[in-house]
Amino acid sequence: MDPDNRADRIDLDSLHALLPDNMVVTDPDVLAGYRQDRAFDPDAGTALALIRPLTTDQVATVVRWAHEHRVPIVPRGAGTGLSGGATAQDGALLLSTEKMREITVDTVTRTAVVQPGLLNAEVKRAVAEQGLWYPPDPSSFEICSIGGNAATNAGGLCCVKYGVTTDYVLGMQVVLADGTAVRLGGPRLKDAAGLSLTKLFVGSEGTLGIITELTLRLLPAQPPQSTVVATFATLTAATDAILAITGQLRPSMLEFMDSVAINAVEDELRMGLDREAAGLLVARSDAPGQFAGHEADIMLAACEKAGATEAFRTDDPDEGEAFCAARRFAIPAVERKGPLLLEDVGVPLPRLGDLINGIAAIARQREVLISVIAHAGDGNTHPLIVHDPNDPAESERAHLAFGGVMDLAIALGGTITGEHGVGRLKKAWLPDQVGPDVMALTRRIKDALDPHGILNPGAVL
Repeated sequence: MDPDNRADRIDLDSLHALLPDNMVVTDPDVLAGYRQDRAFDPDAGTALALIRPLTTDQVATVVRWAHEHRVPIVPRGAGTGLSGGATAQDGALLLSTEKMREITVDTVTRTAVVQPGLLNAEVKRAVAEQGLWYPPDPSSFEICSIGGNAATNAGGLCCVKYGVTTDYVLGMQVVLADGTAVRLGGPRLKDAAGLSLTKLFVGSEGTLGIITELTLRLLPAQPPQSTVVATFATLTAATDAILAITGQLRPSMLEFMDSVAINAVEDELRMGLDREAAGLLVARSDAPGQFAGHEADIMLAACEKAGATEAFRTDDPDEGEAFCAARRFAIPAVERKGPLLLEDVGVPLPRLGDLINGIAAIARQREVLISVIAHAGDGNTHPLIVHDPNDPAESERAHLAFGGVMDLAIALGGTITGEHGVGRLKKAWLPDQVGPDVMALTRRIKDALDPHGILNPGAVL
């Protein structure tokens, strides 16, 4: 940044004058609550101010002011991100979209136009009232925002069959780095006009523009589901079952929990999970009519053939949902054992067993506790590294394990993030995954859209 335009020399009075009263917040106690997201990045800085706009015009006003004064902006949704993408930076503005909460549902086009501050669960409920369904369902769907989902291209439990956020974004309004607000796409299922710019902004983590509105594709309400639950004595047996299932059909959900997660969940929920099991699978089918039961029987047989110690099928929606809720609760349950370094690595399905067993080897090597949960049907795992940040030796081992897991995923032809984003915590490994040519292309795109580098500096690149 030009030293003559340093943010600590900026007079915020001119920004106050452009916005409604009390929209620019500089109270240190309030700013402290926005310093970090759920990644708890220890390198979080102190923001110059917090802005909580209500409209696209107000976002554009803030960005134009920041562009003129060369002040960085860190966009923020609900603050549930797990890669440090919303970490406050010294002298930057924090722009929170949390108060942008309007939604309109169109049952004819099966679309919803939403502002980014709505929670994923609120979008789901609003469209469900019209007999429709918005599929992407991160485990944190009750507390994460739809804007943050778009910024990170969030996934979830049902994405093995239904895809991730980008598959449901038909259009958006986005404010560019100079304050220009542009509309991309719209309520059209087919649109081949021009470059696919909408896809460029989904998953860009606020580094190319600030999303202020989304047009989402909706589906008819999900059919009733049949659920299969199976436990295994070994990780190998569990991964064999996963591959056997995915080799025959596309389940609507296929989730995995290891022994650490099983016991952590059981400690809290007391639902009779097998504490001796090395792994637990929760698989579901929502195929129409009797076909759901047929697919569930195929999955049950695959689990039994792989050596499940216990396996059963249920068509009871409450019982099935109870096991899904147990899987969703795994991260907070393990977190009660200690602070987490939370991974999000994925591999091609045939390498899933190598990844899970390799992570177990890293845990032994580094002498740290790592629990593995996974969206197993698409190869996306969440290794949870438990560590005490106040113990320097253990913290060092945990961070070495963190890097080791990402190195392992890359070596297996995988990715350092399937749905949480690169943020600030993983960007050192991005060049190893994508290579120098892709990094150079990424930098060219960033420089073209944000030549002064004011949008979410330090994230991704």
